[in-house]
Amino acid sequence: MHRLLLLVSAFTLPLAAQVRPLAQDHVAIWTSPDPARIYGYTPGICRLPSGRLVVTHEVSSAGKLVPPEGKAFHESRILTSDDGGKTWTHRANFELSFGRPFVAGKSLYILGRDKQVGIIRSDDGGVTWSERKFLNDTGIWHQSACNVLFVKGNVYLVMEKHAPKRGIQGWQVADLAPVLMRAKADADLTERKSWTFASELVFEDLPEATMLNAFGLPFYPVDQKKVTFLVPPKGRGIAPLGWLETNVVQFTDPDHVWCDPDGKTFHLWMRAHTGMTNYAAIAQVKENEDGSMTTAVVKTPAGTPMLYVPCPGGQMRFHVEWDAKTKLYWLLSSQATDSMTRPEQLAKERWGLPDNERQRLVLHFSKNMMDWCFAGLVCKGDSPKESRHYASMCVDEEDLCIVSRSGDEKAHSAHNGNLITFHRVVGFRGLVY
Repeated sequence: MHRLLLLVSAFTLPLAAQVRPLAQDHVAIWTSPDPARIYGYTPGICRLPSGRLVVTHEVSSAGKLVPPEGKAFHESRILTSDDGGKTWTHRANFELSFGRPFVAGKSLYILGRDKQVGIIRSDDGGVTWSERKFLNDTGIWHQSACNVLFVKGNVYLVMEKHAPKRGIQGWQVADLAPVLMRAKADADLTERKSWTFASELVFEDLPEATMLNAFGLPFYPVDQKKVTFLVPPKGRGIAPLGWLETNVVQFTDPDHVWCDPDGKTFHLWMRAHTGMTNYAAIAQVKENEDGSMTTAVVKTPAGTPMLYVPCPGGQMRFHVEWDAKTKLYWLLSSQATDSMTRPEQLAKERWGLPDNERQRLVLHFSKNMMDWCFAGLVCKGDSPKESRHYASMCVDEEDLCIVSRSGDEKAHSAHNGNLITFHRVVGFRGLVY
């Protein structure tokens, strides 16, 4: 009887009382001194063998500020914590954007870009840093602080190269090519010779049948050369279709239809810019006998090209972490709740199109990257502009440590937040069911 009463009462509780965020409490690693004009971007996080946590993030201004007089403000910052994220020490600034920290061999690295791909190294746990070195000389590169994968003594990660200008106006995600990078984990990763870059596959070069593939995409009318405005005269614009912000995974379960028994195939999971929610874009990379790597469209067992797959929050930047203990892929992403609202009916404080909701950060797990189980609501803002998004995570023993691009009621917008926040999901493996 008591069990029945408990069950009935659970169903009569307000939903907010039933679903409690896993990590609503946070530590503000950075707070904007001027929320209207100075914003935080691109948080990345890693854990050192010592237990020290390392976080990177950017600070940028809107236009020219005084001081410094007559210049736009931008800096990339490095912070460390030795008490599990309760307090943070600002160690240094560095001259790269889209940086992500990771440990390889006995060193700590931050890889990012300043037009070309650049990298710095620390051999004392993030206290002091080497000079910036570039790993190539050509192209304009892009990314976010997405994941880093270690397989058989190698480190793999993805940077994205812009194709030469082709007349696309607006946000140029159609001209991006995700490029898988590989190096021996114990090599000096600041040396160009340590890295191999995969071939380039530009979204705009994909066959039209592959791009659309009967998924209801594009959802809104789209011009592949310029922004299409959905609310006249120039409101709620959608850029040409594209992909960006790439994670890399490898399937090792021999029962998985995309598992390569030779361990030479990797899959790229990307934010799908389509106007719809909960799809990711995918591609694959194969390692050749000569050590080169070739990027191509994924094919189903029937031989059908496949570009889009189910992915909760795949419409926004997401982060994938493989956990060897649970043998599961963990997905940290933005939850959409109202993407079918007519664009002209969105509240003024909502950023962008209906698929661009940014205030709820959620966690899922999967054994195959296709079938996802909801693990929990990590944290949420109290209004559409109080964002919790563009987050990165790392495993810290039994917990997940998360850093988020965030905002409170003082934020300029959901995109331009005034906080970088740290969250801890305690005992995350206990969420598996």
